[in-house]
Formats: sequence, C-alpha cells, structure tokens
Amino acid sequence: AAGHLGKGWSVWLFGSPADRAVAEAVNRAAGGGCRNLAGATSLGQAIALLSLADAVLTNDSGLMHVAAALDRRQVALFGSSSPGMTPPLSAKAEVLSLALPCSPCYQRECPLGHTNCLRQLTPDLAQRALEEPCGS
Repeated sequence: AAGHLGKGWSVWLFGSPADRAVAEAVNRAAGGGCRNLAGATSLGQAIALLSLADAVLTNDSGLMHVAAALDRRQVALFGSSSPGMTPPLSAKAEVLSLALPCSPCYQRECPLGHTNCLRQLTPDLAQRALEEPCGS
C-alpha cells in the first residue's frame, strides 16, 4: 500500500528473477519505497529475512508456507487457488479470498478473461487485513 512508509513500515518484495519486473511495478505503484529483492536472494536468504518480518503478505506460494512455519503474522491472498486445499498452517495466518462464483479455477490465465479474483483483492483490503489483529 502506498501509505506503508508513513506508517514506519519497511517493505521487502521477494520472488524469483522472473518476478523482478513485476516486483518493480509493485514498488512503483507503492510509491517507490519498497526494497525489491526478487531474484536477489537465495531461498535460504529469503527464509532468513522472512524470519525477521513482523508481518508477511503472500500469495498462495512456497514462501507462504515458509512464513507460516516461521510463525510470522501473515495475510495470504488466494485468487484462482483454494484456501481449502493449501492454506497456511498457522494460527497467526489470515486468509484473504473473495470466494467468487468462478473461483477457484486453478488456472494461471483467467478462463473468463477478467481476473476479478485478483483485481478485486485491492491493496486497501490487504492493508486493512495486515493492520487488524489476527483472527478479528
């Protein structure tokens, strides 16, 4: 969220080298204050850095499960995948999903062409979920 730096947040963006351009687009959309680590860390380094995080915002991914195993406060975003199938296994994790009639479809490309399951998961919704106490 664009207001993260004003809240004293330090935001790290993780991903593979293939994610670097997308992570940079996220950084620009957030006002340019994020640290883009996509492609710049090994898996071990990413795990070590996640262990230091106060909160983690993730998609349904391997690092989501790492954050859960590290017992980090997290918000996990689910669009085309199902939180019923692969949820983060942690009491400190909150799932954010719109549960649209067309999801889960498990497709990387939206078969309906709208990607509403992700587009309607707005940064404001994610930020609010991160700011709320876990389980509220």
